[in-house]
Amino acid sequence: MKRFFTIFLALSAGLLLTRMAVAQPSPPPFDDGETLTYEGKVSKVIQGIAVADLSFTVDRIEGKDFLIKAEAKSKGTLLRLFRFSFLQRFESTIDDQNFRVVRTVKHDVQKERVRDSEALFDYGDKRVIWTETDPKEPMKPPRKIASEIEGSTHDLISGVYSLRMLPLAVGKTFNLKVSDSGLVYDVPVRVTRREIQKTEIGKVMCFRVEPDVFGTGRLVEGKGSMIIWITDDARRIPVRSQVNASIGKIEIKIQSISSKKDTTQTAKK
Repeated sequence: MKRFFTIFLALSAGLLLTRMAVAQPSPPPFDDGETLTYEGKVSKVIQGIAVADLSFTVDRIEGKDFLIKAEAKSKGTLLRLFRFSFLQRFESTIDDQNFRVVRTVKHDVQKERVRDSEALFDYGDKRVIWTETDPKEPMKPPRKIASEIEGSTHDLISGVYSLRMLPLAVGKTFNLKVSDSGLVYDVPVRVTRREIQKTEIGKVMCFRVEPDVFGTGRLVEGKGSMIIWITDDARRIPVRSQVNASIGKIEIKIQSISSKKDTTQTAKK
């Protein structure tokens, strides 16, 4: 289940590669201080049980590169019903000039299991090197994976924000490059239609985006499907994601938006 919330964080990883074939985008529709929060629910035997909270926050490093922090955290219901808990924290450092990830730091907790990792993206050598350690066993040798990268590769977080910068349109198809845990994946993505979504931030017109993340050699092994709804406006906010998989249906919906420029926050009612 934790894996699917991670995939939501990766809903658009690699889309920046398509910018080479289109006009340069306007300035980013986000800046220092923007925070997006979400709630995740799962349905199978029981309908719509809240199991996780997610958040994304944009910072700037000395007014230049972006530092985007993301967190996915299980809620009490998941622990009570399934005896399972998780916490994932990401910090992605993104080159402001080319908007490509240069460093990813991750803290991953699954019940009693804890792992820390760092991925370094070297575009000169065309390689990403990922290193994972166990803070509970500091003497244990780290696990390392290195993979080749081409062009502007993204991690799970920078991809979310690169998507918001693209000129989405119904009928467009993108081939994505996603780097996660030192490996690089191809993810085909289709923009299939425009639909109105009723959300906590109001009724909004959205693009319906369908990334192919399930299957052999993809981000998630096995059968399933994923849909993401992103607002068709200047802010390009991901407001909803729906995942259908063997464990059931997972719905992730936006709860609030806040920023330094607009201190008004739309909260869950």
